[in-house]
Amino acid sequence: MIIKGGRVIDPLSKTDEILDIKIEKEKIIDIKKNIDTSNISEEIIDASGKIVVPGFIDVHVHFRDPGQTYKEDLKSGSEAAIAGGFTTVIQMANTSPKIDNKERIIEHYKKARELPLKIFTVSALTKNFSDVELVDMEENYKAGAIAFTDDGIPNRNSKLILEAMDRAKKLGAIISFHEEDPNLIIQNGINHSEVSDKLNIEGSPTIAETSFIARDVAMAIYTGAKISIQHISTALGVELVKFGKSMGANIFAEVTPHHIALKDSAVLKYGSLAKMNPPLRSERDRKRIIEGIKEGTIEIIATDHAPHSNEEKALELTKAPSGIIGLETSFSICYENLVLNNEITLMKLIELMSTNPAKIYGLEGGEIAKAKIADIAIIDLNSCYKIEKFKSKSSNTPFKDKVLKGEVLYTISEGKVVYKK
Repeated sequence: MIIKGGRVIDPLSKTDEILDIKIEKEKIIDIKKNIDTSNISEEIIDASGKIVVPGFIDVHVHFRDPGQTYKEDLKSGSEAAIAGGFTTVIQMANTSPKIDNKERIIEHYKKARELPLKIFTVSALTKNFSDVELVDMEENYKAGAIAFTDDGIPNRNSKLILEAMDRAKKLGAIISFHEEDPNLIIQNGINHSEVSDKLNIEGSPTIAETSFIARDVAMAIYTGAKISIQHISTALGVELVKFGKSMGANIFAEVTPHHIALKDSAVLKYGSLAKMNPPLRSERDRKRIIEGIKEGTIEIIATDHAPHSNEEKALELTKAPSGIIGLETSFSICYENLVLNNEITLMKLIELMSTNPAKIYGLEGGEIAKAKIADIAIIDLNSCYKIEKFKSKSSNTPFKDKVLKGEVLYTISEGKVVYKK
């Protein structure tokens, strides 16, 4: 396969120029101008006028498989992912049953083997998310768990977290934390602000997030463990992560496209389609998140893709489940809110969505270079489009009727075209 005449953007090499790419089997074997195609019978993709970037990597998705496959399963989740330009994703462990032992990790990889992209899994941090007893971290890591997290259920047991950090450091593994203290939340998914006042509910205050981030930053400094703060939503949370980094902590932060694009008043317009954990916050929080991206405090964009059925999201606001889908809209939402708004460069966006996740989680991909895996997305930045029907089984997103800009035309995973618009 040869990709002709595309604008190749590679953050690792700082490449941004019109080039051809030749692929054999699953690897890139050549990158240069004007590769001769006169005597070649293989597939040629005309990428002129398009960008050619490393396939995106999402370190935080919920594919609901096993246990809630009416919302999503590995197959439908993978179709949504490749339609969004993703070639690697990491599934969270809050399935039913939880992915908390070696056997369930192995079963996941058996099911994921034939899918069109790489779907890794984390291990739960505690058995059945109990917050009482750690999983066999050493065994689960050896079985293929890419990280440890009880995402969806915040960890409250500080003594256990300290032990987990010590063990994770010895393994060289990362622990990701969902930072919300449930003892401080009356109703989750909606920010405690004038917005919750208008809805006559108490909501979730920012201190629920920042108190737990402060704890885990301090523990990361103390232990030297590698940790990630998931879906950061508060200005003070960004400051705490920045402080931890300045103290030498091995700490990273991820943010969702919706926390970049929307503020808490969106729930007044979109209802439960703008309800998620942690909730959308104030405009001040949103702006500080963008500054955190620009200064390098936040290094990963991850969707927290969280499918729910129409019936579940149609429940009254305080009873509807939290979370929205995001794989199919992620690039366009970030491109509009960050690049077109002149907050960051296109190169920086690709770094946040591909290069950094690969580097931080130790994954293949995230670059376009000779002898490297051919995981690639080809995108038309000028294409305006609206998703009429999602590849995901679910459609719970405030962006579903939005005209988007920057359309994925091809996704190439390990040298094979797995998605073509």
